[in-house]
Amino acid sequence: MSRPKIIPAILTDDPNALESMVRQAEQFASFLQIDIMDGEFVPSRSISWEKIAGLALKSRWEAHLMVRQPDTYFEGFKRAGAEKVVFHYEAASTPDTVIARARGVSLKVGLAVNPETAVGAIAPLLSEVDSVLLLTVHPGFYGSTFIPEVLNKIAEIRVLRPGLEIDVDGGIKESNIAEVARHGVDAICVGSAIFRQPDPAESYRRLLKLAQES
Repeated sequence: MSRPKIIPAILTDDPNALESMVRQAEQFASFLQIDIMDGEFVPSRSISWEKIAGLALKSRWEAHLMVRQPDTYFEGFKRAGAEKVVFHYEAASTPDTVIARARGVSLKVGLAVNPETAVGAIAPLLSEVDSVLLLTVHPGFYGSTFIPEVLNKIAEIRVLRPGLEIDVDGGIKESNIAEVARHGVDAICVGSAIFRQPDPAESYRRLLKLAQES
């Protein structure tokens, strides 16, 4: 079993906070996730791709799109420099079409899955995507409550597509990251347990150590 990566997850609606968090994270992580919310698919609203584009990120990054009509965002995030877009299965009436549109603008594509969605629902799509992102919270806010039962989906997905990258996101902190890592995930996205701490870099290093020693 490979040791999981930690991906800092940036969520904000404040351009100044965005720049601060990005510059902090670039000091200790080579790959970032930026959360995008439209106020419709989830109650909160966050930053736009135009604000991200203006920062000229040094780290590689993906956009986690908690939005309705995710395919309408792809060209903008490609221009902003995203390597991958991760859209929600629940936000797309024809997810295979959404995947094709991401490929059409040369983006990698991940499929995010809310806690209540069964693996069986996404099984036909697993061969079409680069990764699956399992939400271990109900999405839309920093600091939401962790739902451990979601971790059982990891083994189900491994049976269906053994080599697929499986990431988890939501409510993960020092007290539960070892449990998450032991389920065999490839990457763990962490927001508040990094950015709402006095020293984000030190918090990142502690989380990585806990995950990789589990």
